[in-house]
Amino acid sequence: MNKVPQIISTKDFSYLKDIFEWNITASKKAYHYYEISQDQELKTAFQQCYQMHKTICNTILTILKEGESL
Repeated sequence: MNKVPQIISTKDFSYLKDIFEWNITASKKAYHYYEISQDQELKTAFQQCYQMHKTICNTILTILKEGESL
């Protein structure tokens, strides 16, 4: 789907909330391990993981904001 529907159902909202929470938790953990890691390869992998989850969270927030303005 390329466009946010005019109405986000309660079930859809709940699902988006769950996805957001999973990804925010994963991003926080990845960032934590990035900070404490001494190995450069691991630091790079954790940084990429953090960025991926952060992007997903931002996408979900954008979807919710677009739905809010309709």
